[in-house]
Amino acid sequence: MVIETRSPEETFRLGRKLGEAAVPGQVFTLTGDLGTGKTVFTQGFAKGLGIEEPVNSPTFTIVQVYDEGRLPLYHFDVYRIGDIEEMEEVGFEDYIMGDGVSLIEWAELIREILPEKRTAVRIEKDLEQGFDYRKITIEELG
Repeated sequence: MVIETRSPEETFRLGRKLGEAAVPGQVFTLTGDLGTGKTVFTQGFAKGLGIEEPVNSPTFTIVQVYDEGRLPLYHFDVYRIGDIEEMEEVGFEDYIMGDGVSLIEWAELIREILPEKRTAVRIEKDLEQGFDYRKITIEELG
């Protein structure tokens, strides 16, 4: 499925819609260049789960857990990961096999340990379409 958004608010609403429909154990992978709106999408996703606290990329901690929504959200940002073994150290497998929803930014950097069954979300810019235009591709894998 391909969805086009033309503002950060539309990207946020798409994330919220997917968060509202998320089920325990679901894994979402987010890919896209810097500044494409991965964090805005994630903030909407968290809102869809009923999470009210501020959501930012956990760039320096790898994972941030939000557990006051209807399901826990395990938000990973693996942009700065140096070695795949770091994911084991933070308990990656326990999170993705848990009762919450995992959302992984920069997922392409840990491709070899991602679960086969996941929802891949790719966000792309096209400046010819406008500064805030985003092409968001959502694909069920596995």
